[in-house]
Amino acid sequence: MKNIEDKADIELLVNKFYDKIGKDAVIGHFFNDIARVNWAVHLPKMYRFWETLLFAKATYKGNPMAAHFPINEMEAMEKHHFEHWLKIWTETVRENFEGETADLAIYKATNISQLMAYKMEMARR
Repeated sequence: MKNIEDKADIELLVNKFYDKIGKDAVIGHFFNDIARVNWAVHLPKMYRFWETLLFAKATYKGNPMAAHFPINEMEAMEKHHFEHWLKIWTETVRENFEGETADLAIYKATNISQLMAYKMEMARR
């Protein structure tokens, strides 16, 4: 296996990850039924998001936290949901890549999942 080296690798990772997410019994409904994600729009946004995080290229412009608050109002996005998201992300990274950038992708996702879980919980109080 190789490390995550370029945008093509990010696209592969993101596509494989969201293919799993879309079919997932635990959190898939957040994407398919609640947010009704337009994958043709969402996936390129996620490519840019991860390219920005992993390669320090400022290609992503947006506020991921703000995008999740309305979903959280419709159905609580709880800590276990974010832990499950992270489990799928980590599995997908490990199935396809190894190395420093792959480890960084998992590290960044861990931080994101913890922060998102906390912010969503605080928003429900």
